[in-house]
Amino acid sequence: MSDKLAIHGGPKSKTAPFGTGRRFGEEELEELAEALEQNTLFYHFGTKVKTFLDRFNDLYGVQYSVATSSGTAAIHVALGAAGVSVGDEVITSPITDQGTLIGILYQNAIPVFADLDPHTYNLDPASIESRITPRTKAIVAVHLAGNPCDMDPIMVIARKHGLTVIEDCAQSYLTRYKGRLVGTIGHYGCFSTNDFKHISTGDGGIVTVNSGSESDYYAVHAFADKNYRRFGGEVVRELHGLAPNYRMTELQGAVGIAQLRKLPDICAARRKHGDRLTAAISDLPGIKPHRVEAGNECTYWFYMLRVDERELGATREVFSEALAAEGIPNVPGYIPDVVYMQPLFQRREAYAGTHFPFDITGITYERGLCPNAEAILRTAVRIAISEFYSDLDVDEIAAGIGKVARYFHSHTTQTIGDTER
Repeated sequence: MSDKLAIHGGPKSKTAPFGTGRRFGEEELEELAEALEQNTLFYHFGTKVKTFLDRFNDLYGVQYSVATSSGTAAIHVALGAAGVSVGDEVITSPITDQGTLIGILYQNAIPVFADLDPHTYNLDPASIESRITPRTKAIVAVHLAGNPCDMDPIMVIARKHGLTVIEDCAQSYLTRYKGRLVGTIGHYGCFSTNDFKHISTGDGGIVTVNSGSESDYYAVHAFADKNYRRFGGEVVRELHGLAPNYRMTELQGAVGIAQLRKLPDICAARRKHGDRLTAAISDLPGIKPHRVEAGNECTYWFYMLRVDERELGATREVFSEALAAEGIPNVPGYIPDVVYMQPLFQRREAYAGTHFPFDITGITYERGLCPNAEAILRTAVRIAISEFYSDLDVDEIAAGIGKVARYFHSHTTQTIGDTER
């Protein structure tokens, strides 16, 4: 292969079309038809949501789980069931979707951001502990991009301070931490089945109740269903506290049943492709692969490497543009900036015209609060991984990354050598 970059007129590294496939098919149609034949789409009277959860529980080895209308709802439900309320503080990641944060603010609690490990992009336990105050009630551990957080020290910290741990597993189906499935380690695990996850029901979510306590399960179930109590015969509609309506429909459950059958193969393919890519680019100059710690298994909702601009001899943006020219689609960064730099946090305005709940403690969110997280987003390049990719697709992605990295590094080295002479 020519080492002349495609952006300079050389041949592209990606020569074959990327593998594609259909996410939905006859299996989903059959389940949907059965749902419609029930003559009800309400989860409590139908069988599809119940079957979906039973099969999810079997797959994850848990006794109890509750279905929700979205992954965002799942996190809110877990927070509500945990008793997070006005003025409480919840520690979480500054690199995440706003869905992680919405439930915190709807409970009128205050998000507090801990810094991240620069290589796994997940919460640094030492930073978590440094953020704990007497107001801290919970930790929401985000397993970003299918890579597990370091859960053992997080659970030690939680026990030490009496905190609830909620795992955000929206991007981390069948991800394993030291052999254990994430979503089963904390007090609650929260999953998403929206259209941008390993499996899709259009929208939807699941909360695992890891205490194994029936009363805890009832509390989670009720919080997702307006605090109605639907167990033990007659529905109890007495209001004992505010709770939303986050019910999953039978149509979502039906699609979920079919999608769950595919999930092990989807995750196995993504894990294989991501690990193959890491192995291929680990020794490249200026390229820092997405690290998966020994003993863990990542299921790569996406792959995010980092560029060491000094070593590489090019900016992240120049690298990204050159890589795209090689036929490797990519995106600089993941989200534009850490979430605490969003207007909501900078203006401290969750509700229009008020600084509540931020004014309870007077918290502000300054640039530099989480330096590792900020540096990750300044230097990261995100690359898609798909279960439909072939080994050739992954090898050509790796070849493109290698070609671009070696080109810029060699030209920088030459420039330094010329200067020294």
